[in-house]
Amino acid sequence: MAVVSLRALALRRFLTLPSPLLRLASGGLAVYRGGRTLDPRLQVLAGGGLSLAEMSPADARQAIARRRRLLPHRPISGVTAEAVSASGPVPALRIYRPSAQDPKAPMLVFAHGGGGVLGDLDASDGLCRILAQGLRAPVVSVEYRLAPECRFPAGFEDFMAACLWANDAAPAYGAPAGEIMVGGEGIGGTFAAALCQALKDAGKPQPTLQILLYPWIDLSSETPSMTTYADAFPLSRTTLTWLAGHYLGPQDDPGDSRVSPLRTTELCGLAPAVVATAGFDPLVDQGEAYAKALEAAGTPVTYRSYDSLTHGFAAFAGAVPAAEAACREIAVLGRVALEARIS
Repeated sequence: MAVVSLRALALRRFLTLPSPLLRLASGGLAVYRGGRTLDPRLQVLAGGGLSLAEMSPADARQAIARRRRLLPHRPISGVTAEAVSASGPVPALRIYRPSAQDPKAPMLVFAHGGGGVLGDLDASDGLCRILAQGLRAPVVSVEYRLAPECRFPAGFEDFMAACLWANDAAPAYGAPAGEIMVGGEGIGGTFAAALCQALKDAGKPQPTLQILLYPWIDLSSETPSMTTYADAFPLSRTTLTWLAGHYLGPQDDPGDSRVSPLRTTELCGLAPAVVATAGFDPLVDQGEAYAKALEAAGTPVTYRSYDSLTHGFAAFAGAVPAAEAACREIAVLGRVALEARIS
């Protein structure tokens, strides 16, 4: 562990070098594609050689955990974390509470990314702390089941169970009962979007807000960004294919609205949304398209594209200032959208 800490410290210090030196260390030229320029710190990290599609899911999980230990988030004061084991079908949860919590702010139920195959509670720990602080609301991170051990729709069903639990349990954590926000990264954003659609179809109230970070909102999509950023770090088109192959069973339909909410044609009446995308991401077109579709259907939407960043940028917030700034801005945008609902 001490060796890992020393390596993490050395990497963090190296990434503080001026941009020209960082680019020189990673080939000498800026990475420019699709009208966007990659952040030089992410350009350095992209040289790490992680090819998840060549690994088993178990090995890929371990590789990502090792990378996470090298890139820890900075400590965030004023936010506590508590493990919760709920009864019944509810998965393990971790609840984050800010010291400056607003009693009128609903609880946010949040799902980590990883394509339904990778990730755990630690994967979104830093981001959840930032969101709790910025939203001034409790955040519930969900430890949903992963594929291929538990394929679709297991993870989505776990997220739904956590949302039902949060509706009732919120007062115990200083939040209003019967009212939640939903959110997630990558496929976690898909869960949040699909939940809003499922609630609408069932004639049930919408969440107060949905917060979607670089969502994988259509598993059957073929957009230009899939080609432009086909070899992007850390999510390539090959990795997307690998993830989908593990997440979906041979009988599953990639066009199912629980997998591909973007395919739904009737989007009116859904929860207000904050949608954030990363420029160097095969999925950037999907997130933008969903934001535009929601807006066209009359849903209030705040959309941001962080053009110099990559998919999963929240994981790099401890070492990439632009990524940390993006996470904090998303939290602020969420708070602004929330205040419009609870004022």
